[in-house]
Amino acid sequence: MSLSGVSPVAQFINARTDEDKAASNYIKTNQTAKRTIADFEDKAPSITTADGLMKDYNANQVVLGAYNLSQLSGQQAVEKQLLTQDPTSPSSLAQKSSNASWMAFADAFSEMGKNKGTAESSPFTNDVIQSTVKNYEKRQYETSDDLSKNGVGDALYYARKMASGKVKTINDLMSDATLLRVVEVNNGYDPDQFGALDYDQQKRILTNKVNMSDLTDSKKIDRYAEQYLAQLQVHPNYIDNDKPASMIDLFGGDDGGDPILSLFGDDGSSSSGVSSLL
Repeated sequence: MSLSGVSPVAQFINARTDEDKAASNYIKTNQTAKRTIADFEDKAPSITTADGLMKDYNANQVVLGAYNLSQLSGQQAVEKQLLTQDPTSPSSLAQKSSNASWMAFADAFSEMGKNKGTAESSPFTNDVIQSTVKNYEKRQYETSDDLSKNGVGDALYYARKMASGKVKTINDLMSDATLLRVVEVNNGYDPDQFGALDYDQQKRILTNKVNMSDLTDSKKIDRYAEQYLAQLQVHPNYIDNDKPASMIDLFGGDDGGDPILSLFGDDGSSSSGVSSLL
């Protein structure tokens, strides 16, 4: 049970009926998030370059948060390549990584990528700004303390992400740390122990365990999210573990370089190495 006396499943069902409204109400109580959003809305229309976005802390935090890629703020070599490469090119990092989250991010800023980091006009139209802010608000809400400690935030994210229809393969699922965590727990795995396996082992196990076609129906998606919350009631220690590894972590720890880039022949430690992937 939550501290308020409402079960996590009931809390999930209530928030799921209108998460936009729930997130908006939460943001009204979060002064830091409100200031960050206001700053983003003010500056976004004038951002036309990858450098301009990455050097504006608040704008970058909102954008990365909206795509559930906040970890890239500490992996700037990766972010820069996603913003400065044509995502339709087979040689681009987005394509070679098979990471659905990275591809969605790169696609959103493809006009920058196709011109090596510079767009003729800002990609942040009014509609893009509004949708980015809404997604950022939802991630702030989902990762708030109250929803993190009981798993409801993970369940909400899982439900809306799967309902988008953009997660179609095991690779897509494994490229998102939050989705991976939900699937791990629902299949009876301790996230820490499962995360100790190498990527190929994890993929082989999940391919045998998860039927992706079962995760397309909206009712089944919500039931799966509710099952996750029920599992956490049985195994409360799972919620205290670190978030499961994203594909970045699965290919190596953070030793000051960019381990994911090493998979493609570069560690991001020098500008010449990064440019060789362009």
